[in-house]
Amino acid sequence: MRRNGLSYGEILLKVPVSKGTISDWCKDIVLSDEHNARLLAKKLLGQRKGSIVAAQNKRAKRINHTREIFNEAIKEIGILSVRDRFIFGIALYAGEGTKFDGKGGFVNSNPTYIRFMSSWFQEFCSISLKDMRCSIWLHEENIEAEAKKYWSEVSGVPLKQFHKTYFVKNKLHSQKVRKNVHTHGVVSIKFYKSNTQRKIMGWISAFLNAKIAKLSNE
Repeated sequence: MRRNGLSYGEILLKVPVSKGTISDWCKDIVLSDEHNARLLAKKLLGQRKGSIVAAQNKRAKRINHTREIFNEAIKEIGILSVRDRFIFGIALYAGEGTKFDGKGGFVNSNPTYIRFMSSWFQEFCSISLKDMRCSIWLHEENIEAEAKKYWSEVSGVPLKQFHKTYFVKNKLHSQKVRKNVHTHGVVSIKFYKSNTQRKIMGWISAFLNAKIAKLSNE
């Protein structure tokens, strides 16, 4: 069997002895170039399979570990109070909200954030859906009607209250690879209540100046 080019592993399937014994029996056998090439290819294939299995096991372990972290984090957060939602909305607006005096709005591509902020504006700023407007930034290969319908359902803002869509032209000759492809584009929720926007900025200022300053002095 060895002279015919079988590997030790293949021989073991037919001869019930140890691998060391087979090695001793076959140590003086010289294999042809064809048989050596076959055994080398088989070895490399086994190594590749082993690497794939190892990578899959590592990935599965990472996913399970991440899931455990997420579940623990969810337990730590618990049920959000009204004040929790209020503070979280301030934090989101501080990061992605419109800062120009008197112009209120929130921009994002994440539907969860948009849904939350639409609700937040209604709950804490007394801005009804009829007073909100939306604008979309969309790559020219995407479908405007689908994007508007999608963001209308997410935000609750009626389609008739959407402004003209801004289309981003594709850079056909650019070497840059787009990592984030937003099928529905980026949406901005807008409102035109100057005093409300100024109040939000006041909340942000009060939180940062008072709370952060207090923490730094402790």
